[in-house]
Amino acid sequence: MKIYNTMSSQKEEFKELEKGKVKMYSCGPTVYNYFHIGNARPFIVFDTLRNYLEYIGYEVTFVQNFTDVDDKIIIKANEEGITPIQLADKYIEEYFKDAKAIGIRKATVHPRVTENIKEIIDFIQDLIDKGFAYVLGNDVYFEVKKFKEYGKLSHKNIDDLLSGARIEINDEKRAPIDFALWKGKKEGEIGWDSPWGQGRPGWHIECSVMSNKYLGESIDIHSGGQDLIFPHHENEIAQSEARSSHTFANYWMHNGYINVDNEKMSKSLGNFFTVRDVLKEFDGDTLRFFMLSAHYRSPINYSKDMLNQAKNSLERIKNCKNNLNFILTKIDKTDMSEQEKENVVYLQECKTNFIDKMNDDLNTADAITAIFDLVKFANTNVSIDSSKVFVQQTLDMLNELTGVLNIAMDKTDEDVDVAKIEELIEQRNIAKKSKDFAKADEIRDELKQMGIEIKDTRQGVQWSRI
Repeated sequence: MKIYNTMSSQKEEFKELEKGKVKMYSCGPTVYNYFHIGNARPFIVFDTLRNYLEYIGYEVTFVQNFTDVDDKIIIKANEEGITPIQLADKYIEEYFKDAKAIGIRKATVHPRVTENIKEIIDFIQDLIDKGFAYVLGNDVYFEVKKFKEYGKLSHKNIDDLLSGARIEINDEKRAPIDFALWKGKKEGEIGWDSPWGQGRPGWHIECSVMSNKYLGESIDIHSGGQDLIFPHHENEIAQSEARSSHTFANYWMHNGYINVDNEKMSKSLGNFFTVRDVLKEFDGDTLRFFMLSAHYRSPINYSKDMLNQAKNSLERIKNCKNNLNFILTKIDKTDMSEQEKENVVYLQECKTNFIDKMNDDLNTADAITAIFDLVKFANTNVSIDSSKVFVQQTLDMLNELTGVLNIAMDKTDEDVDVAKIEELIEQRNIAKKSKDFAKADEIRDELKQMGIEIKDTRQGVQWSRI
């Protein structure tokens, strides 16, 4: 497998630190609101990376944090008349709802800043003791010029970074580029006791500390959105490597930006969408498919037209699966024909092609093309006259490949009354034979209200969840 490493600006063969195991950290959300589609892209992409690494045999420890104390959280909590912790609790719960809807698994660990204050204070004290940080009143700053390799990820020099983004202005700092590790408490803010007075962690320190706590001083992969390269990830490297003297992460992966109707997404332009907004009109599977239909490093343009295209493409895969499942219920023939034995070889070719594309820097776009090759093959070569073994192997391969991307997978039937659905379909069949088409339409509408879509085919009535 080859991964494009932001650090080297080229694809590199992936070599894990410990044989058969991968330690992976991905920056999570700041939980003051529902997460937006710009956040959704890295969440989906690196969830898929984790799935794929496990698919090809690695044991993956995946850490994704929650930033649960931050200026935005404090402001929003004050507006709502609740504590920052209460606000964070609320939106962490909402995060998991939306994440589940778009097929994202829970990380191995979801650490929170507020649960790691002691470790953060200890980490900062180590940096002070090593001469990389200094105290200024109740604040603590990292002294960037002390870390000679600063800028190696963003490929900029110190002079370029002097005017960088998100650097707070403080005339008393030793240099404008120095960044906060600890912020002294201001009136009306949440704070914790520390050797430097009451306060809270700076933004960058949290990820270094939580990565170190749960994964160790050196990890295999660190990932996030392209906007995090500077200053967040650059600062993570500086404070982590200054403290440990070891390489923080061997591979840095960053996804491209999302535009909305060919414009940069922003609240001021009115083209800012949360995932919760999108889920009112499209299902989570469609949004996930859309995100994976482009290479993760490429920019992607979000629009309703593009979502509808994704929905239609995804429907082709689902229809193919539904058809294969339906055919399996209608056939008894078990032994494969000679032609089927030859055709089975193509299933492995589709799998090999899929793996080759995923091994090429997680090229999900071309991997999806390999899945559609398999769909076309199934639609052309599988019928009611096929053997059960051949149909099952075709379906198994389709489920295997879509399972890696977690698209077009069967939703749980725990809340579906299968017996009731089949009974209604039988009643509809009787109504149609009796030419009681009004009754048949009434039953179709009833099924639709249950979230069930039916389709009349030559082999019989097929049903699926909407």
